[in-house]
Amino acid sequence: MRVVSLVPSLTEAVAESRPGLLVGVTDWCTHPAGLGAARIGGTKNPDVPAILALRPDLVVANEEENREPDLAALRDAGTEVLVTTVRTLDDAFAELDRLLTGACGLPRPRWLDEAEAAWAALERPSVPRRAVVPVWRKPWMVLGRDTFAGDLLARLGVRNVYADHAERYPRIPLDELNAAGADLVVLPDEPYRFTAADGPEAFPALPAALVDGRYLTWYGPSLVRAPAALRTALG
Repeated sequence: MRVVSLVPSLTEAVAESRPGLLVGVTDWCTHPAGLGAARIGGTKNPDVPAILALRPDLVVANEEENREPDLAALRDAGTEVLVTTVRTLDDAFAELDRLLTGACGLPRPRWLDEAEAAWAALERPSVPRRAVVPVWRKPWMVLGRDTFAGDLLARLGVRNVYADHAERYPRIPLDELNAAGADLVVLPDEPYRFTAADGPEAFPALPAALVDGRYLTWYGPSLVRAPAALRTALG
C-alpha cells in the first residue's frame, strides 16, 4: 500500500506502525526521524500534482489542518482521501484505529493500547486550575471551544478560560487575557514557538507553564508519554 500523509501526527502514527508505507509527507512532518518519503509541501499548501505523481492508494488528512479545495482536487483525480476529525482524546483514539486497522489494514499497534492505558490511569486533580492557552502572538490567539489540546488539559485538571468561546481559536487582546481570571498561562512551543524568553513576560501576574507542543497537540505515538510529560510541565 502507498500512503501520503498531510498531517504530521498521522505521519508519525503510520510510520511507527508500519515503516515503509508512507511515500509522501509534508515539510512539517518531523517524526519519526529519518523519514525517507518524498516531501510534498505544507499542510496548507500541498503540491497536488506531486502527490498524484506518487500514485498513492490513500491520502490521509485532517479537517482542521488541511484545506478542502486541495482534498477535493485529489478526490477529483480519483485518489482516496481519508479525512480525520479530532476534537477530543476519544476522537483521536477512534480516528487512529480507523486509519491504521481500517483504512491501512494493519494489526492494532501496541503503542495505541499503551496510549489509551496511560490516559485511563491518569488521576484528575480535585480542584481544577483556570488557564489561558495562547497558540500565537501578533496577534494574540488562544484555544477556544472544542479543541483537542483543550480536552487534554481538562483531563490534567486545567480548564481553559475560553473553552466556551464561540470561536475555536479566538483573537483576544492581551489586556483581556491578563484580566480573564486565570490561575496560570500555558505556553506551547507550537504552532508559535513560545520560550522562557518569549511569552511569559506578557503575563507578569501569572505563573507560566512551558509545554512541548507535540505532547499537547499531536495525536499519535506521542500520546503514550504525553500524560506524564504534560503533568510535569504543568506542575
